[in-house]
Amino acid sequence: MKMPSRKDLLAALVRLVLSLAAFSLSVLLYRSLLLPALTALLHLDEPAIAVFRRSGILLFAVLGYWLYVRLHEKRAATELRIVPLGMALGALSGALLISITTLSLFALGNYEVVAVRGFQDVPAIAGAILVAAMLEEIMFRGIVFRTLEGALGTVPALLLQSLVFAIMHSSNAGADLVMVLALTLIGAFWTCIFIASRNLWVVGLHHAAWNFAIFATGIPLSGIEDWRAKAPLESVYHGPVWLTGGEFGPETSIITALVVLASIVALVRWTRKRSAP
Repeated sequence: MKMPSRKDLLAALVRLVLSLAAFSLSVLLYRSLLLPALTALLHLDEPAIAVFRRSGILLFAVLGYWLYVRLHEKRAATELRIVPLGMALGALSGALLISITTLSLFALGNYEVVAVRGFQDVPAIAGAILVAAMLEEIMFRGIVFRTLEGALGTVPALLLQSLVFAIMHSSNAGADLVMVLALTLIGAFWTCIFIASRNLWVVGLHHAAWNFAIFATGIPLSGIEDWRAKAPLESVYHGPVWLTGGEFGPETSIITALVVLASIVALVRWTRKRSAP
């Protein structure tokens, strides 16, 4: 593999700064200026403000990314095209894959449902999960990975970006070296999905459905406890951390690691087969 020159690395750094600036400033513009103006103009109450905040942030994040691609890269942002079948498959597979872990742990008796709360808080949290997942995918796969891929090549970019993705979650509850390794693996998996699809909506919906499936069971989502009290199911968990994931949640379970590894192997083989002459 040819090593990138200093000029190539500097150009990649400039692209990274410009793309992150376009993404961040678009979101900041909406949150700091347009949202307060809409709130005052329309006399919005708190639930309406929450809806406007989440939908507007996502819209302006996508717009900022699209503008950067069109004006700086001077190409069509094909990774933002709407592909209904791929998006549906992404969401379905995201929920199913992490459910292999959670359902296995319920079957083993490590997770137990103690109450059913209902769904009154679910729509708002589902919206927040969707927006957060899409923002992460635009940033890490659309911006960081693509920029590094252009400078370093696909595999080095995949590994470096996935490690950065994991480290960015190191302030969450239950974070440790095992968490960094587990999330690096999961980040690599989501990058493989992006490589295979070259579509941010496909990988974003996979990410969102994965997170929502964890939330719905009433167990920790990436060390975040705030939403557990609003989950449709109230559950408790016990057992060794290597099996349950402990305070961080099922993403650091050995079952998840094995599922993700198998998925990466299958996805890489499928992608290579599809790309072969």
